[in-house]
Formats: sequence, C-alpha cells, structure tokens
Amino acid sequence: MKKLVILISVCALASTVFAAGKTQTKTAAKTGAKKAPVEMVVVESADYTSGKANPQVSAGLAGFFQGEPKVKVLTLEEALQNPQLAGVDYSFLPVYLVKKTKDNRAQVEEHIKAGHVQENDNYLIFKHLTRTGVYTDKEVQPNVLEIFVMSQCPYGAMAEGLILDAQKEGRMPVDKEIRLRYIVNYNDKTDEFQSLHGSAEWEENVRQLLIAKYYPKKFWKYLEIRNKDYRSSRWDKAMEEAGINAKKIMKKFDTEGKELLKAEAAYGNQYGINASPSFLWEGKEVLDFGSVAQKEGLEFLNPARKANNQRAAVPAGSC
Repeated sequence: MKKLVILISVCALASTVFAAGKTQTKTAAKTGAKKAPVEMVVVESADYTSGKANPQVSAGLAGFFQGEPKVKVLTLEEALQNPQLAGVDYSFLPVYLVKKTKDNRAQVEEHIKAGHVQENDNYLIFKHLTRTGVYTDKEVQPNVLEIFVMSQCPYGAMAEGLILDAQKEGRMPVDKEIRLRYIVNYNDKTDEFQSLHGSAEWEENVRQLLIAKYYPKKFWKYLEIRNKDYRSSRWDKAMEEAGINAKKIMKKFDTEGKELLKAEAAYGNQYGINASPSFLWEGKEVLDFGSVAQKEGLEFLNPARKANNQRAAVPAGSC
C-alpha cells in the first residue's frame, strides 16, 4: 500500500507539471506577457529518442514555478563533467534540473521530504516526469521487446491482439524477440499480491506464466481464446479449447506459479513500470503505444494503423 501511495503522489506531481505546461502555453499565447525565467538543465540521452528533452515538460516545470523556461540541454557525458551537477542520479533519462532558489525550494519542500523531488547544492532534481525514457544502467538485450501487461486490462489485451494479428498475417519481425511480462505488486511481509483489477487478475497472471512455460506452442492460442472474455471465470474452458491440461497447470499454481509471479513483480520494479501496456525495448528504453510503433519492424503495434499500411495517430490509453 505504501508503494501505491508513493506512486499516486509521483503521478500527481507529473500531472501537475504537464497541466502547468499547457496553461503556460495558452497564457503566453493570449497575453504575450513575459514572466521571470526559470533556469533549468535537461540531461538527455544521446542515443535514444525517448530519452530526449521534452519541451512540454520544460514548459510545465516553468509554469509550475510561475515563470518561463530558460533551458540548457546537456548529454549525459556533458553533465558528468559539470561539477554543479555532481551527485545526480542519471540512471533514467531525461532528468530535469531546476536552478534552486529559496522561493522555488519552498514550493516543493513537501515533495522533497516525501522523496519525490531530490536536490543538490544548486538544483532541484525532477526524475521520471514522463512515462517513456531510457535506463542508462541496464544491460542491453539486443532486439528484445518486452510488453508489460495486466491480464484484465483492455489496453493490454489490445496489445496482445495486435501481436496475434501480426502472427496470422505474417508481419512478425523475424529478427526480434517478443516477450510478455506481467504487472503486479508483491508484499513480501504479508506474502500477498495486489493487482489493479483485483485478485482474479493476478491469479490469471499466474496461469498464463505457467502456460507460457509448459505449453509455449499453445500460449498465444490460449490468449486468443481467453481475451475474447478475459474477465470470465471460465478460464478452464479456454485452456481446454487451446489443448492445455488445466489440472497440470493448477497443481503448480501455489508453488511454482506464485514464484514466477514474484519474479515478475521484482523485474517490473526494476523499471518502475506500472501502466499496462508498457513496452521495454532492448532492456533499456521504456516506450508507449505511440513510440514503440515508430521502431522499425514494430509498426504493427500501432492500433490505429490503417489497412493500407499508412501511419495514423495512436490512441492514448493504459490501465
């Protein structure tokens, strides 16, 4: 529960920043008035698009502090050579650093105390303000796409459906490996799982993990059947139709199955992933529907892609 409260607080801060960015843009357009500059440094990735500075976030931070953005963009290598930027955690990019003053520090003091905003001698440090970005400290997994889902999330089921369609139509990239991962919270003190859509969801996660291990060739067939009504309690009928021995799966549910799900919870925590679906490219880059479909060979993951293979806008949405 503590983790959930922290997550809500961080999301609320990020939402406030984005809202401030939109207000700032509209106000400036209407009045043409100039406000005091808010000096900031954005440290971005030199290699990954999702790790680049986002002007809307910069405008949002400036609007949050009731000023106008004065931004300097640095690469990670440049930031590491700057003594004023020492002691900053650059494990996830981009990082937004606002030049610290007495007034703006007071404005985020409660966020600092809660650990949602960090600081050094010179800057207020804002991390994970966007859902997408790059982990600089993770090992590269070449050509691997991991899709994090909640088994009863409609958007997660949509992502799985796009894969199923691509499989049937021969559009799956042969040079890329696609893996499904599961989003769940695990409390090791109480030995309990928590999932957004309740216990039925994490229980389905367990069953799918076991099916993927013991019936890998029938896994996607099961998903195709199951996702027609993923909230139905008759998962056993879906297994039967897919040619899976339900008794074999359930014998392993409370032992091996739960251990597999604990591993999923730990893995997702490494990347701070909490929205379904989320896409992890090569173990480094966290993407959403819009950005993952821009990767070569992964265009089929655009749910709004037109039948004639033209690009279209990707609808926003996640659990």
